[in-house]
Amino acid sequence: MVRPPAVAGAFYPAEPAELARQIDEFCASASSGVQTRTRAIACVVPHAGYIYSGHVAGAVYAELEIPERCILLGPRHFPQGQPLAILSEGSWRTPLGDAEIDAQLAADLAHAFPLLREDSVAHAREHSLEVQIPFLQRLAQQNARSFRFAPVVLASDRYLVLEELGRAVAQTIAKADAAQSGPVLIIASTDMNHYESDAATRAKDTRAIERILALDARGLYDTVRNEGITMCGYAATAATIVAARELGATEARLVRYATSGDSNGDYSRVVGYAGVIIR
Repeated sequence: MVRPPAVAGAFYPAEPAELARQIDEFCASASSGVQTRTRAIACVVPHAGYIYSGHVAGAVYAELEIPERCILLGPRHFPQGQPLAILSEGSWRTPLGDAEIDAQLAADLAHAFPLLREDSVAHAREHSLEVQIPFLQRLAQQNARSFRFAPVVLASDRYLVLEELGRAVAQTIAKADAAQSGPVLIIASTDMNHYESDAATRAKDTRAIERILALDARGLYDTVRNEGITMCGYAATAATIVAARELGATEARLVRYATSGDSNGDYSRVVGYAGVIIR
């Protein structure tokens, strides 16, 4: 099965050369002072249109040593499909070509976390993971490497379920390590607070980012829910933090933060974007 692109020409360019040029520009502007790339356990990146958040995602990807295998976790923005949805075979098409799903990695994750359901409907229109794929494809091409991934989108927000998912992700990666099949990067896709003033969004996002940097999954979950922070991928981020801690993560660093107002000049009603590396 080939999943066609849902947001090419909207969130990012549909023309391959222009898409590659934008990604190169986002990553080059961020990597000019980077001496060595970081081997991380996980990262947090935004998923808005590239004109708004591409420079934040690019700043993260430019610093990372991207392995050949990734697990992508993001929110399901639309009501269709399963609340815990994985795809374990086929490929996703973007203007840069087809990105192959890592069937073994996805199967191992589904086995470790039986609440996951195979569901193409939940993934069909969802952009939160799709916008990451061209970045990963382009960086793999530049480094003459292959790239495979396991995609999971979430509509469940029960903390114990997210904690269990995080542990299953860690178990899956530990199994891959034991089999010496190469490192696996966890990518949490999320935007931060939505559609308040720039000042209000920055204040709310600061509180959420503090919990991410503290690697405090429960604290992030409670802060977002109790303080009305409309961070769409907080569930994916909380599960990622759980997984990263299980895999030995001890620090997280904010690489870049911005709001949509920085791009369009409208600071009255913005969306926040944070890029974080966890290692």
